[in-house]
Amino acid sequence: MKAVIQRVTSSSVVVDNRTVGTIGRGITVLLGVERGDDESKADWLARKICDLRIFSDEAGKMNRSVTEAGGELLVVSQFTLAGNCAKGKRPSFDTAAPPDEGKRLYDYFVDAVRKLGLPVQTGIFQADMQVHLVNDGPVTFILER
Repeated sequence: MKAVIQRVTSSSVVVDNRTVGTIGRGITVLLGVERGDDESKADWLARKICDLRIFSDEAGKMNRSVTEAGGELLVVSQFTLAGNCAKGKRPSFDTAAPPDEGKRLYDYFVDAVRKLGLPVQTGIFQADMQVHLVNDGPVTFILER
């Protein structure tokens, strides 16, 4: 399971010219599910993202988690994170989870974050989406489990 996380001041996702998810201050999560991923990986990633201290404290140091900062998450499925660009000119998606399994674990991850007490908005799995965000910092991390 892979995630690109970005600290944002605002973020939204649009499908068919309709905003389906929007947040203020928080984290935008682009989530990729691969073959062999399971609930334990989703649980680990959910806890890691919620506990990661990437928000500034009073001294301006990254010392607060999204939970402590009162932030939100926007979680967007990102199939292309499973892409391998090592050979040729076209990415290979052999390691990507099949769509049914990807959706199941994507939904599981979203529920795991909600159970940790954070407000969560989402995109639509397998939809053609446009993600709009204002990256705060910019602060961006890649997490893998």
